[in-house]
Amino acid sequence: MSSTVEAADLRLTGPAVRRRGLRAAGTILGVAVLVLIASYAVFVPMLAGTDEKLTDFSSARLPPSAAHPFGTDHAGRDLFIRLASGLRVSLLIAVLCALASMGLGMLIGAVSAALGGRTDRIVMRVVDGINAVPHLLLGVVIVAMFRGSVTAIIASIALTHWTQVARIVRAEVLSLRSREYVEAAYLLGSTRREVLRRHFLPGTLAQGVVATVMLLPHAIWHESTLSFLGLGLSPDQASLGTLLKEAQSEVMLGGWWALVFPALLLLVTTLAVAACGNGILSRTEGRQ
Repeated sequence: MSSTVEAADLRLTGPAVRRRGLRAAGTILGVAVLVLIASYAVFVPMLAGTDEKLTDFSSARLPPSAAHPFGTDHAGRDLFIRLASGLRVSLLIAVLCALASMGLGMLIGAVSAALGGRTDRIVMRVVDGINAVPHLLLGVVIVAMFRGSVTAIIASIALTHWTQVARIVRAEVLSLRSREYVEAAYLLGSTRREVLRRHFLPGTLAQGVVATVMLLPHAIWHESTLSFLGLGLSPDQASLGTLLKEAQSEVMLGGWWALVFPALLLLVTTLAVAACGNGILSRTEGRQ
């Protein structure tokens, strides 16, 4: 009888073990790819020794070769170097947007759950109202008022993505409110502000970090979309969005490489960040 039960347990745990192994392998692969992408974005412009904005019309629209691995654009600029510079800008903006969203979402979500009652209901209705508006549409409205401003791009993405973080943090704080050490802190005379600072915010930090990592792909795509629509960075400032916008006319003239390499890098970067986020999320859920 016991051997039958053990065999059943092995059959039940076998698929779970395989899924865990595949998830771990995917996370490792995502981290490795992300390190390569970040190294490419950081070190290639530094080691190139040339200005990526320098034009050379005699070398315009050259296909990929040993001298120019990603080809050249309409102004003769090396796309291998220019794409690295654009990727660095897009990643920097995405990280700043995610951090701003995390800070705003954690603060609002924690305060809302800590105060509870009418305040919590009002905050949640505001969150529902923001979520009801398409994020891209709201981002376009914000960026259109300050076209070409990096600050406006960061603000537009942060102000439309903090709600997801706020919901996650609020749910975590509602769970923490019933913990014994929190109730003991109130009994000992701690104020809501002290409990928020000492227990709620530190207790939700892990969830906030996970939410921030999961926001990175959204931030990358939103920045690229805004720049592609001509509402983000100026055309002379390389980013994944501006390079994809330039590729529109290049493809019509046979310059397929101007579209393929930025689009492929955008897709690979997004998948790598998503794999890292899923790995962090699974580890967090496993500990819980």
